[in-house]
Amino acid sequence: MFDFDQYLGFLAFLVILTIGFWLMIFLTAIVPYWIGGSVMELLKEKKEARRKAKEEKA
Repeated sequence: MFDFDQYLGFLAFLVILTIGFWLMIFLTAIVPYWIGGSVMELLKEKKEARRKAKEEKA
């Protein structure tokens, strides 16, 4: 039957597999959303700065 060491090895495998699964979900779903939001904010700030500079010239 199963020895205790085999049981611990199986549990370690499950933990590593689960951590890898959630890390993959995080990297493919949350990180691109975060980067996209940051880029959109940066573009908004640049557009606002350009608009203000244009208003000051006129």
